[in-house]
Formats: sequence, C-alpha cells, structure tokens
Amino acid sequence: MIAGIHPYLVLDGRGQEALKFYKEALDAEVLSVQTFGEMPSDPENPLPEEIKDRVMNAQLKVGGSDLMLSDTFPGQPYQLGSQVSIAIQTNDHEKTKEVFDKLKEGGTVNMELQQTFWSSAYGQVTDKFGVLWQINTLS
Repeated sequence: MIAGIHPYLVLDGRGQEALKFYKEALDAEVLSVQTFGEMPSDPENPLPEEIKDRVMNAQLKVGGSDLMLSDTFPGQPYQLGSQVSIAIQTNDHEKTKEVFDKLKEGGTVNMELQQTFWSSAYGQVTDKFGVLWQINTLS
C-alpha cells in the first residue's frame, strides 16, 4: 500500500538555508534533518569535510502536507528547472518494486531499486513524461 506522496526539492548546497527560509515563509515545522555527515562512514570513500553539513534528507510539515528536500551530492548534476521530484513511500518491499517497475516503463532508471541504510528498498526513476520519482519503502 502506498503510504504517502510528497513533493521533494533538490538544492545545490543551500539546503540548510532553504530549511530556515521555508520554515519562516511557510510556517513549517521541521520534522527531521539528516546531513551527509551523519551517513555511515565508508573508509574507501571518505566524505570531504565541506559537504558534511549538506542536507541529505529533510522533512517539513506545512499545514497538513509534507515537504521534503535535500542537497545534491557534490559532483552530481544539478540543473535549474529539474530540482523538484516526487517521493512515494510504501509500506512493503513488493509494493515498492511494483510501483518502481510500472514507472520505469518507457522511462529511465536513475538509481536501481536497492537496499540503503534508511530503507529496505529505494530507487529513482524518470518516467516517460520526464518526471523524476523517488520510491522508498518505509522500514
């Protein structure tokens, strides 16, 4: 079952600034913030010090709706006009796979569906209409 669908903003290193701005401008409540520095460390690929405060994922409550945002990881492409995606959260892995497989028909897989440290199944796909989707199993 799909548990929720949320707009997801992607910024290029200004996530902390955006959190403060949207909190004030939209009377939003900041529900959670995770930075890249809070990710599990990988000795093979240490994080540069300057990106550790970038927002990996944040969630705000705006009225009865959720707004999510993150910064890009340095080196990842960023183009104005493509900074909004839609995040779908499901309650089980099978539903995540079903939604992912349907959305990728005629589209492009940006990140294969895979286990991450925050989810048992997460992936990104741009559908045949050019819309970027992030599909995530709540775990």
